[in-house]
Amino acid sequence: MKVVLLHDWLTGMRGGERVLEAFCELFPEAPLYTLIHKPGSTSSVIENRPITTSFLNKIPGIFEGYRKFLPLFPRAADSLKIVEDADLVLSSSHCVIKAVKKPEGAKHISYIHSPMRYIYDQFDSYFGKNSPWLQRSVAHAIRGSLTRYDLKSNKNVDRMIANSEFVRGRISKFYHLDSDVVNPFVSLEDFGDLGSGGAEKEDFFVMVTAFAPNKRVDLAIRAFNKLGWTLKIIGSGQQEKYLKSIAEKNIHFLGSLSRSEVIENLAKAQALIFPGVEDFGITPLEALAAGTPVIAFKAGGVLETLDETVAQFFSEPTEEALIDALKKFNAQKFSHGALWSRAERYSKEKFKNKISEKIKEVMS
Repeated sequence: MKVVLLHDWLTGMRGGERVLEAFCELFPEAPLYTLIHKPGSTSSVIENRPITTSFLNKIPGIFEGYRKFLPLFPRAADSLKIVEDADLVLSSSHCVIKAVKKPEGAKHISYIHSPMRYIYDQFDSYFGKNSPWLQRSVAHAIRGSLTRYDLKSNKNVDRMIANSEFVRGRISKFYHLDSDVVNPFVSLEDFGDLGSGGAEKEDFFVMVTAFAPNKRVDLAIRAFNKLGWTLKIIGSGQQEKYLKSIAEKNIHFLGSLSRSEVIENLAKAQALIFPGVEDFGITPLEALAAGTPVIAFKAGGVLETLDETVAQFFSEPTEEALIDALKKFNAQKFSHGALWSRAERYSKEKFKNKISEKIKEVMS
């Protein structure tokens, strides 16, 4: 079977890229098409294949500010022409990449991480009153056309696979389409012997996240500012300057760390702080694999993976609610065996087997 892979952009190794990596393992010879590619930013499994990019890749400074070029994303997707013969196009999409036209006679399966958050239900989080005036004005101007483009691109897809029931509901709401569900995975092999016994805990909490509005890093910072407790934040992104400006000395920004360093911090933390509404949420499962419980906002995809045996929830997206959850939190009540057992439900092999089954259904 001749397969072509699609992914929105390659600028770092996050949850979406780990799903793409699994696709690459299933189809090691498949070429890959993407809007932009920063060489070396993802794994060798992904980069060890022909990678075709759009005209956006030639813009100076694109890797640091690609989100500013959102108005050009549809044109960039349309500019990508698949030149290989293909029986199957398999896309990993949360933006416009599912719009790349499939070759004649090919089937297109699109794994949907999320319908575009910034034009649907989280528009105000990204482009509300706290965003720069010019950015907000442009977003309002293009929202209608981008929505129409996104809906039209669905005609290019033969089967949608949502990454959670939560996303399946959003696909139904915004696209008026049904979809299958295959949850993402935790790369359990990365956690070594942590499954048999956790690391010794230290006196800090941790976040591992992109600095995007929907992640609510600001909420966590304000809560920890009031408590004076130590919070380590791993990651980077568009809100970095602002977040650092509101943080007190007890908040430590560690930047982008290696995979082993991230796991080490997860393992030693008292808990992972997870205050945003996520479509699925791989990071909480990685915390469980490292032997660390989660303090999470009770909404979104985490409700499908976490419960009170592995997490402390808070029900309102406010710093007061998070502070209350932190004060109630007791790491001793969470069994290491329960944490690891929950993570084991979401293995890479299970994911690859389920994706293979869906492909067989479509291709037959």
